Amino acid sequence: MIEKKLELYRDIYSELKPALSWKVSDKRMIMLIASIYAISDKPFNLNRFMKISDYIKGSVGFFNTLKSEPRFSIAAMLDVRYHDSEEKFQELLSVYEQLVENQFSRGGPTYIAAGVLMNQCQDMDQLNIPRMMEVYKGMRRHHFFLTSSTDYPLAALLSGRKGEVEDILERVEYFYRELNKNGFYKGNDLQFLSHILAIDEHGDADRLIEQCIAVYDAFTMAGRRPKTIHYPTVGLLALLEDGSKEVGAVMRGAESLNTQSHFRWHKDMNLLMAANLLVSERIDNASLLETGMYTTIDTIIQAQQASTIAVMASAAAASSSSSDGGN
Repeated sequence: MIEKKLELYRDIYSELKPALSWKVSDKRMIMLIASIYAISDKPFNLNRFMKISDYIKGSVGFFNTLKSEPRFSIAAMLDVRYHDSEEKFQELLSVYEQLVENQFSRGGPTYIAAGVLMNQCQDMDQLNIPRMMEVYKGMRRHHFFLTSSTDYPLAALLSGRKGEVEDILERVEYFYRELNKNGFYKGNDLQFLSHILAIDEHGDADRLIEQCIAVYDAFTMAGRRPKTIHYPTVGLLALLEDGSKEVGAVMRGAESLNTQSHFRWHKDMNLLMAANLLVSERIDNASLLETGMYTTIDTIIQAQQASTIAVMASAAAASSSSSDGGN
């Protein structure tokens, strides 16, 4: 089934590339946008996507981050989730300003975090931004030098989990410590992997760690020992009961992308995309729906996308000579 998703992903990318190639500095942003549509159930329409992107550009101030390329990822996220994208963008601006009022810094990652909050909270009156800040401060307390504004989307996702914040953070730290003991290197990528596993509220922690090790070993035995950048992909597959058995399909999907001119220079990204596309197929499985894993894995895929977008948005902002303003 991954072949159909790969074909859809390639087709969307080919349609997007001529429209965006002179508007984004990093072609991986086009790959990411294509994957957002390929994973969703909403058919891609270039005119609709560009219309939303233009609306966003026209709705913000001259020095705003969304005048530049981050608006395209926001447009895609709004388009696949909502029918009334323009109205929802105005809602997103409101949530963004609330985050800023609660001491989150302005910029692309905060817009992504606002979108995450909207997606997991149907009633905007029920937004709990102080809880998100509590999660973020806890992340910084445990890993001060690893945690930055690019982690806002993950803080937003974790704040939507049930339970006390300290219990959530301790679960994250347990994964971080135990995986490090089992050969995973400390750093940003292990922190991200730990967050991914913690989003699964009900999975046995030691079992999830065992599954991470099994997925890692399966990649190594197949001739591609995971780099640290692949840790989130390991975590995504570990959420599947038999994720280690899917490594071969993921690698075949990545190799298929590696042979094509559009993607051959982005092999690390190709592995991430292949894993996301495969897992997006698996979450249609009835057993996953019955166990509640559908929502968890869908959230994890969003976490991967949101984090990647946030990093790119942050990099784009850093390379710009203009500073971010208000709306």
